[in-house]
Amino acid sequence: MGAADFRPGVGQALGMTDRRNTTAPPPSPFEPYRLGPLTLRNRIVKAAPFEGVMPKGAVTDALIDFHRRVAAGGTALTTVAYCAVSEGGRVHRNTMVMRPEIAPDLRRLTDAVHDEGALASAQIGHAGLVANTRSNRRPTLAPSTRWSNPAMAVVRGASQSQLDEVIEEFRRATQVALDGGFDAVEVHLGHNYLPSSFLSPNLNKRRDHYGGSIANRSRFPRQIIDAVRSVAGDRVAVTAKLNMADGVERGLWLDESLQVAQMLEADGQLDAIQLTGGSSLLNGMYFFRGDVPMAEFIATQPKVVGLGLRVIGPKLFPELPFEEAFFLPFARQFRNELHMPLILLGGINRLDTIEGALDEGFELVAMARALLREPDLPLRMQKDAKHGVGLCVHCNKCLPTIYTGTRCVLAG
Repeated sequence: MGAADFRPGVGQALGMTDRRNTTAPPPSPFEPYRLGPLTLRNRIVKAAPFEGVMPKGAVTDALIDFHRRVAAGGTALTTVAYCAVSEGGRVHRNTMVMRPEIAPDLRRLTDAVHDEGALASAQIGHAGLVANTRSNRRPTLAPSTRWSNPAMAVVRGASQSQLDEVIEEFRRATQVALDGGFDAVEVHLGHNYLPSSFLSPNLNKRRDHYGGSIANRSRFPRQIIDAVRSVAGDRVAVTAKLNMADGVERGLWLDESLQVAQMLEADGQLDAIQLTGGSSLLNGMYFFRGDVPMAEFIATQPKVVGLGLRVIGPKLFPELPFEEAFFLPFARQFRNELHMPLILLGGINRLDTIEGALDEGFELVAMARALLREPDLPLRMQKDAKHGVGLCVHCNKCLPTIYTGTRCVLAG
């Protein structure tokens, strides 16, 4: 793994302080922040819900406009969701693959974001057990052989040579992101996608140096981070989206995920960690919370898949009540143990929530559904203190729209 060269002082040039040991006033949500080599114009970033406007993985005008609106709305950093490192690593056939030939189109997207004064991040990942192999017409990988509902097949445990190739794919994807003009790369270590599945004791049953102890289970994700940083260098920021808890029985939980985060901090290869949770394989509502629009989900699927959802849907999408900043109690455990920059995610819809998170020592906050409803919410909050609460009602009816262009069904 990487050398332990993390510099706790990184970011302090623009006001970062350790909130646990100071009586200094908290930073404003609208103050600039230094993230690695980047200067963000404020403390609000857009998280990475899938945009649903990439037919056959194309960079479309609709995708560019999606991120242009968010950038124009005042967000400091917008994240392009799920940029697969390979064809086999796609969620489905309409997932973008980070191939060298799309770099000029990606440059159009990042130029549009930059024109609005914001920066752009590419979320890169491998879907693993979450990949729809029938849609992709490619096999996928897992830490251990098991059945996958998204793949609709048994997925075989990866060999050493296959894992080595995935690491190289992350390396190549990072170069495409640089060539495409991205300012940051977010490595997806969450939601039981391939790297996350290695962390999970529920999914990783290996008996080699990638299985067993949490140090072994974290080896593959850490090798990926090292590969990404070897290409990124100091030119762009490198962050990771890390599960705090899988939200499933015998899955990854705080006792081990805290150890993973401490290892990542010691490796010194990341500029920040975005804290998340849940499983796209086994618990699809853990990272959303709120209403489950099952009828709308079923209506978007082929008949046979819809019938399956009627049976397994309640288990895959359990009812979990929405609470503002629902990941905050877990995230506090990480803030208490780590010195590196952390990004709070999960149901953030209010200005006072953002202010409270910064006061507790989180350097940035990430928003998703709130920005679908109001792409200009950060500007509204900055200009008018009365607009301190977003209009999102957490109905989650935006979730089934990923097949036709992700959007808020209430927005004009």
